[in-house]
Amino acid sequence: MSRLSIIVPVYWNSDTLMLLYEDMREKILHKLEDYEIVFVDDGSGDNSWEIMNQIREMDGHVKLVKLSRNFGEHAAILAGLSNCTGDCAVTKQADLQEDSELILEMYEKWKEGNKVVLAVRSDRDEGPIQKFFANLYYTLMRKLVIKDMPKGGFDCYLLDRQVIQVLMMLDEKNSALTLQVLWVGFKSDKVYFHRKAREIGESRWTLSKKVKLVLDSMMSFSYFPVRFMSGMGTTFAFIAVIWAIVLVVQRLNGIEDVAGWTSMMVLMLFGFGVIMVMLGLLGEYIWRALDASRNRPPFLVDEMKGFDDKK
Repeated sequence: MSRLSIIVPVYWNSDTLMLLYEDMREKILHKLEDYEIVFVDDGSGDNSWEIMNQIREMDGHVKLVKLSRNFGEHAAILAGLSNCTGDCAVTKQADLQEDSELILEMYEKWKEGNKVVLAVRSDRDEGPIQKFFANLYYTLMRKLVIKDMPKGGFDCYLLDRQVIQVLMMLDEKNSALTLQVLWVGFKSDKVYFHRKAREIGESRWTLSKKVKLVLDSMMSFSYFPVRFMSGMGTTFAFIAVIWAIVLVVQRLNGIEDVAGWTSMMVLMLFGFGVIMVMLGLLGEYIWRALDASRNRPPFLVDEMKGFDDKK
């Protein structure tokens, strides 16, 4: 009899947690052979932890992990994966934007022999601006980072125990867990779903977190930033040589062109701006190398409940 672990990262989700559990209990839990639900409190500032304890009193299959502070969703999922006991584990968002039946579809794909199952968005109930930037991100990932990135992207996925062990071995910081899931390979499949709009609560997926995800994805899995710097440097050097030749030819022909001070200053300021961007990219790499050398854990557990049970 196989056990399925359901990993739920929690961050300011007190208004949806009970609804999420009731939805899973009604639709999928009674259809599973054996299961455990691992809620991971990622430093929530509301009463999510209290509600998680209430759910645990209702269901002995529920296990709780409380992190010492907010480490981010990917760290919270890692905390759940590192402590779960299932033969496979599936991630589940707490915002009620994907149907719980999706878990059963992914579980069936795992039974067919797939070690990685991705829940890919076929469409999403969001505004045109949100859709544009989301699609732009996944297009960049597919073109510049990992070609296997699904067109609609994914947040939820199911992993076999073997894949979980590989992810635990990677121990990467400032990285994107979804891209690690794609990078490890193994036999995989996809299920597709329509992502609903969020009706309850407020999203904590801020602009700064989105920018960090883009940087983490690019710098952890692609040479593009370094090659971009080399390409820009080569381009500017080529332009400088051409311009120097033009000036020499004009001087030899007795042409003295004093005009052009404004264009010269604009070009210099643009060049300085490019240099500062390059230094910033190099600084990102240096900081990430320093952060990795510190060997700090990706998360710290404050409290755990339910893991000593025999269930």
